[in-house]
Amino acid sequence: MEDISFYDQVYQVVRLIPKGRVSSYGAIASYLGTKGSARMVGYAMNAAHTASPPVPAQRVVNRNGMLTGKFHFGSPNLMQQLLENEGVKIEDDKVADFKNLFWDPAIELEL
Repeated sequence: MEDISFYDQVYQVVRLIPKGRVSSYGAIASYLGTKGSARMVGYAMNAAHTASPPVPAQRVVNRNGMLTGKFHFGSPNLMQQLLENEGVKIEDDKVADFKNLFWDPAIELEL
C-alpha cells in the first residue's frame, strides 16, 4: 500500500475537528509525529482547497488562536465568517474562547 502523503495525513486530522472547535498547526504537527513542522501544516492548509473530500481549514489557527491563515481564503473575512457560522466567536482576528474551544488531536484521538 502506498504511503499517505503528509498533506493527506494533515487533511485526515483536520476533517475530524468538530464544528465549533479549533486546533492549531503545531498540535496537528505534534500529533502526526512531526513536532516542529507547524509551518508544513500551514502549507498543507494553504493547499487544502484542492482536497476532496473538503477540508475545514478554517478550524486551524495558530497557537494563540489567531486567524493567521485568513489571507489564503480568497476573501480576508471568509475564514472568520466560516468560523462564526459554526458558532465560534472571533474578536480582533482571534478565537475569543480559544482555551475552551481548542481541540487537541493528541487528547481527542486515540493514538
